[in-house]
Amino acid sequence: MPPGSLTVVGTGYRVAGHVTLEARAHMEQADKLLYLVGDPVSETWIRDLNGTAESLEDCYAKGKPREVSYREMVERVLGYVRQGLDVTAAFYGHPGIFADPTHTAIRLARKQGYRAVLLPGISAEDCLFADLDLDPADRGWQSYEATDFLNRRPRFDPRCGLVLWQIGVIGEGSIAQTANREGLRELVRALLRHYSRDHRVVVYEASSYPVCDPVVERLPLRRLSEEDVSVMATLYVPPQRRRRPRSRA
Repeated sequence: MPPGSLTVVGTGYRVAGHVTLEARAHMEQADKLLYLVGDPVSETWIRDLNGTAESLEDCYAKGKPREVSYREMVERVLGYVRQGLDVTAAFYGHPGIFADPTHTAIRLARKQGYRAVLLPGISAEDCLFADLDLDPADRGWQSYEATDFLNRRPRFDPRCGLVLWQIGVIGEGSIAQTANREGLRELVRALLRHYSRDHRVVVYEASSYPVCDPVVERLPLRRLSEEDVSVMATLYVPPQRRRRPRSRA
């Protein structure tokens, strides 16, 4: 096995508070630390952990396809591994959820003979369970990326909870600053085939800071496309109510 290794970790969603002891140790001890986080406070904290810290944020650019940005991230990470360094790449949330570059980098590193591991982190879904007081074992759980949900129209059970991720960037192939309003309207039309107009849904966004509350907006489905939805927003569609069993004659 050649010198050099890759460890991919998650920083969770709350600044410094969600990172595991294992992930933090790898971040501190890495020969090279690369990171992609969503706020300046986390960035400052990461840079204080390790003087080699380098952001991957510059791989993004307005109008630049995400696939191109992801390839650049992977190549930069693996470039340091090939130099024989023990590299840690830190991504916000869980590094294996909605993070194409992490999986690609792990697979390529292993294929090229390097030791590569991906460690779990606290995801937006974990935060959602806690903030909305939900138990996925109660009625079942269904989870889709919103654009994929609209493109594939999978079969799902409205009697189970439904989570749709990235509802603010439906159909967007690059970075976006504002929500795609037409994408939201299309999503509402698709959901109205299965739920009533007045079915209550939740627009959710996990909080990055302990002093801030999460975004939890409950509203009728018909009003969703009129909302000021953030590009980081998630939609939770509660189960339809169980019908009462018919009484026997």
